Amino acid sequence: MAADLQVVERPAVVAEKPAHTEVLPEDRPPPRPRVRWLAPRREIPDRGYWALATASFVFAFLFWAWASHQSFVNPVFVPPPEKVWAAARTFLSEGDLWNDIRVSFFRVTAGFLLSAALAIPLGVLIGAFKVGEGLLQPFTEFVRYIPVPALIPILMVLFGIGEAPKIMLIFVGTFFQLVLMVAEEIRRVPYDLIQVGYTLGARRTEILTQILWPAALPGIFDALRLCNGWAWTYLVVAELVAANEGLGYRILKFSRFLQTPKIFVYLIMLGVIGLGLDFLFRRFNRIAFHWAASGRS
Repeated sequence: MAADLQVVERPAVVAEKPAHTEVLPEDRPPPRPRVRWLAPRREIPDRGYWALATASFVFAFLFWAWASHQSFVNPVFVPPPEKVWAAARTFLSEGDLWNDIRVSFFRVTAGFLLSAALAIPLGVLIGAFKVGEGLLQPFTEFVRYIPVPALIPILMVLFGIGEAPKIMLIFVGTFFQLVLMVAEEIRRVPYDLIQVGYTLGARRTEILTQILWPAALPGIFDALRLCNGWAWTYLVVAELVAANEGLGYRILKFSRFLQTPKIFVYLIMLGVIGLGLDFLFRRFNRIAFHWAASGRS
């Protein structure tokens, strides 16, 4: 019987090695967020932003270079880049351009700082108190619609023909706009914050200095950035008043003789100055008010 029994040997089971090692979910790197280039108010990579900014300038330059050499474009009105570059080299070697920049920068900065020093307190008064709004806002709205060049004769009568009327014209051109913009930024502060301040025992002065002012400061600084740009746009008008130097004065002088290459040099310089100041304002705003959730940059 023992002989009839057969021992059946089962084949050994060999564990097969998996084709690939499974990565546990916690070991996987987080997926890279998808960039939505056309989504409203969504961020894009910094490299992409600066690439687009550079491309816009390159495209504008190439279009200018192409159009200025076409037969249907009069070179008197649209000079080619090489003529503008030759005029720029002449200005840089003679030194007149730097003196004009210095003079114009002083005029614009003086008028803008005077405007900011007076407009910010009045804007806070209008935005924080209905009494101030009723007393000052209607008159401010009335004056801001008066064309600034129409005030040149009055400013010359009041301040003469020196530097004062030029500075005051830039002041008038930005003051009334800035007052209303500051008032609007004060009004944008949620009223719930004021109520919380009163609940905690804050006085009127503390409401202004510790709640309204800090909350509105990023927006007020952004309004200053915009008004500084407007101040530079009034430069040509300001230097109509008995000027003999300055960027605006030179542009008007060159336009009388159709010296468009020289005009283009000064226009490009104005754009470079404005772009540089705007970048500094934005950079300072981002550093100083990084805590603000206003989305400004």
